[in-house]
Amino acid sequence: MIRLNNITKFYPSELGNQYIFKDLNFDIPGGHNIAILGSNGAGKSTLFKILAGSEYPNKGRVETDLHLSWPVALATGIHPQMTGAENARFIGMINGVEDLDLYVNKVRHFSGLEKKFDLPVRTYSSGMKPRLAFACSVGIDFDVYLIDEVTSVGDAKFREKAREALTQKSKTANVIMVSHEMDELRHFCDSAIVLHDGELTFYNDLEQGIARYQAL
Repeated sequence: MIRLNNITKFYPSELGNQYIFKDLNFDIPGGHNIAILGSNGAGKSTLFKILAGSEYPNKGRVETDLHLSWPVALATGIHPQMTGAENARFIGMINGVEDLDLYVNKVRHFSGLEKKFDLPVRTYSSGMKPRLAFACSVGIDFDVYLIDEVTSVGDAKFREKAREALTQKSKTANVIMVSHEMDELRHFCDSAIVLHDGELTFYNDLEQGIARYQAL
């Protein structure tokens, strides 16, 4: 289980603080592959970043004993001055990977970056960075994979490769997924959380969650 304990998150603006969540308490149940649904601006990406620890709430905390990925398909934590290989080694190290050489080679192979893998990430195209981040993520055995629009990663061939890799991961781990593609959500997920007006509602049945989301 992942517990959101009294989470408040806002962003300052000229009109005052713009709240995404205010004193939010919610338990995300374990043992489910969950679709995160909500209108644009509802806070899906913010929730993902808070869960991943790449962004902090203004108040409250996330409590869990699970090992969560960063948002897969986003180049979160990739340093532009380091090479792909250096990024992979660093990410493996901070995530407790025992055999770093094996892990770096797995990332090299899966990313398909070839010689670019040994060049600084700042030289990469916009499509190469998420390929590196994705390969780094699926190379680690997380308890929960946070998946953000996986269909946007790389070209069609890589997207299919990514989809297959995540399908395999979802058999031994859980996924929490954001996507605007309902077919993609139906492929990976069995349940849903709908975000609306700063509140979260869990639906044990995915189709009920989709129906609620589409009715907003």
